[in-house]
Amino acid sequence: MNIALISGTSGLIGMQLLHQLLKSNSFDYIISVGRRTLALKDPKLIQISGDLSKIQEWDWQNEINSQSLGGEYQELVKAIENGNCEISAFCSLGTTIKNAGSKERFFEIDHDLVIGFANWAKSLGAKSFHYVSATGADADSSIFYNKVKGQTELDLQKIGFDRLKIYQPSLLLGNRSEFRFGEQVATILMKPLVWLKLFKNFRPIYDYQVAKSMVLVDSDPKRVGMERVSSGEMQDLTAKK
Repeated sequence: MNIALISGTSGLIGMQLLHQLLKSNSFDYIISVGRRTLALKDPKLIQISGDLSKIQEWDWQNEINSQSLGGEYQELVKAIENGNCEISAFCSLGTTIKNAGSKERFFEIDHDLVIGFANWAKSLGAKSFHYVSATGADADSSIFYNKVKGQTELDLQKIGFDRLKIYQPSLLLGNRSEFRFGEQVATILMKPLVWLKLFKNFRPIYDYQVAKSMVLVDSDPKRVGMERVSSGEMQDLTAKK
């Protein structure tokens, strides 16, 4: 039995990632974890929700079983408990300092919740973990956003996944739920780079390209260990498929 755990599904990349996972033949079940459930139904999709900062305390077994009146998820729960399954975890949790309201809250979301989800996924038996970071992530950066992303990358490496894949997209293109003036201006100025295919690692990348890359990399058994996947590589990967 192959299972995908995913967190951050309400975000720009998360929605695309969920779509890619649902249409993939690689997974029997997709378990979405978040603060709230989405208005989306699919035979392979199971949604559990709660306070992500307390995810280690969740009674996930009961949460899953309560959604199957006929007991059809009991086999899934037992497979996870007994380690009779392959689990890949995908995380696109993230926000902006503006939306978070403070640097402290931003750190809680972009670092603490990510690490909490990763530790929880590891405790369930996940061997592969895929995390959406950003171009410029650096724990020693003087830019707070890049510094937090870099620290999160370092702390993920300490958890000990067999396969840790860190995706570093540049400016994201897609249909955001909120307006971001700075990104709109940057998108207008940089979008010609997409058409001209210049500066692969710095030109904007579409949300679906990041999501599709994550599923493609997970399905490639030759990609082992820890890797950082650049924005340019993601564009090359999705151009071939």
